[in-house]
Amino acid sequence: MSGVPAPAGPATAPRADRRRGVLTSRPATLLLAVAAGVCLWASFPDAALWPLAFVAVGLLHLALRRDGRRAAGWNALVGFVAMLTFWLPHIWWANFATDTVPWLALAVLESLFGALFGALWTWARQAPWARLDAARPGSVARSLGHAATFAVVFVAVEQWRAEIPFGGFPWGRLAWTMVDAPTGRAAWLGGTVLVSLLVALVGVLAVLVAGRAVAVRRAARDGAAAGPPLAGAVVLTGVACLLVLAPAALPLPAADADPVATQDLDEQVVDAGTATHETAGPVLTVGAVQGNVPDPGRDAFANRSAVLDNHLTGTAALAERDVALDVVLWPEDASGYDPQEAPEVAAALDDAASAVGAPLLVGAQEYPETGGRYNVSLLWGSGQGVLDRYAKQHPAPFGEYIPLRGFVRLFSTEVDRVSTDMLAGTEPAVVDLPRGDGVVPLATVICFEVAYDEIVRDAVERGAQVLVVPTNNASFGDTAESTQQLAMTRMQAMSTGRAAVQISTVGVSGVVAPDGTLVARTDLFTADQVVAELPLRTTLTPATRAGYWPGWVAGVLALGCVVAGLVGRVRRGRAEVVA
Repeated sequence: MSGVPAPAGPATAPRADRRRGVLTSRPATLLLAVAAGVCLWASFPDAALWPLAFVAVGLLHLALRRDGRRAAGWNALVGFVAMLTFWLPHIWWANFATDTVPWLALAVLESLFGALFGALWTWARQAPWARLDAARPGSVARSLGHAATFAVVFVAVEQWRAEIPFGGFPWGRLAWTMVDAPTGRAAWLGGTVLVSLLVALVGVLAVLVAGRAVAVRRAARDGAAAGPPLAGAVVLTGVACLLVLAPAALPLPAADADPVATQDLDEQVVDAGTATHETAGPVLTVGAVQGNVPDPGRDAFANRSAVLDNHLTGTAALAERDVALDVVLWPEDASGYDPQEAPEVAAALDDAASAVGAPLLVGAQEYPETGGRYNVSLLWGSGQGVLDRYAKQHPAPFGEYIPLRGFVRLFSTEVDRVSTDMLAGTEPAVVDLPRGDGVVPLATVICFEVAYDEIVRDAVERGAQVLVVPTNNASFGDTAESTQQLAMTRMQAMSTGRAAVQISTVGVSGVVAPDGTLVARTDLFTADQVVAELPLRTTLTPATRAGYWPGWVAGVLALGCVVAGLVGRVRRGRAEVVA
């Protein structure tokens, strides 16, 4: 067994065994799994109680303590239950935007990775460096090996979930919970992989410390020596605290900018950490328009003309402010039409760009003659049309295109709401913005793409100096989808060292400094305009330079731990037979 039971002498061993038996019973492990899922959900926005992420990991570790020949199957069920408890409320917005069947299907699919983790961890903890004795807390080194193995396997499964199937779904990473925690600053060093690793490691260490504390108490009550367990608890506590707090000392670019209250956005210019500006030219001054929609919900864009008019009105309001803008940012699909095919829309955009004295980055849809559609951000200049273009590389499966359409229709006719499948763009997420002193490359990742580290990282490696996240959250109502996405934008700002603007059709929009500080945000379902000064930065963070390596290393180490655990288990079985 790989839990952390207390040491027991001959007189107290039966009582200790009974306690362990109760805590590892099937009902108890399922209850612990549900508690883990609830705590994990509460650690994300909107609750955003980030310390509960550590608690969730600890509870999951406790729930997966069953051992024996059939333990892997049971622990797979426990992992599934824990993750299903988390995923159902975490992506409630999917039910709001689509229907019950797609929401349940996505939650079940993601929870299967929890089942995979439960089985893999059952085997990996049998590795020599990770195996803890059922009757003793074990050495500090063994406890650290045990915790590290759990964390590596957890992060590897999390990484696989972000990549498969259909390109993966990185929503729900442990790292996203840490944007307001000192631990989150580790994203600058190793990206989301390192942050998730630290959270998982600390969560398990907390459980091991608690187990040692219980052992000390029992030893004191029974009159036994408690020195080693107590000393080990102190060391493990110190390690856990160091892992939580040490990232605060990392040299992220300091914002030194005061947040602007939402009600003051129409009067003040937001400073997004301009003290960290690196290029020879001036900072980038942007306007951002959150136009709102007439009717929130699934049919928010039934009146596309009204959505377009709302964003034109917001742009006109920016034109009245006494600020020289370099670009005006519109949300995903804010135009509702392709201005390249609709002359009246092109004329309206020309007039808006002329009035504000800057090009517009417009969200639109393109419908090529070969079929399908592209979700695009078009840099539109007055009288010039499209100056540059980016097409979304990673359309959302079952939301923007339907894989296996005929099969999926058997379960839900909601698939027919997506009447034209979205095509994947092939160019990097970089839009070159011309201005008087040259060109400013913008990392322009559309909506859910902000969750995919590789898309953001690739844009920054190609020279992007700021991060822009146009998104459309109108279909998700008052759910936490937009604030979950804003947390990802903040984490990506830390990971890449770039200032960021998330601009939504309906909110929540936000301006983020390069260290992840949220310096301005809007509310949901309001019409707002934001003017912000963004530092242009060229330095590549260690996380950006590391590229895919952290994820690859985690995957290889996890597989190595599983193989070592299986080999060790077989060898012990043979030794027992011989004995």
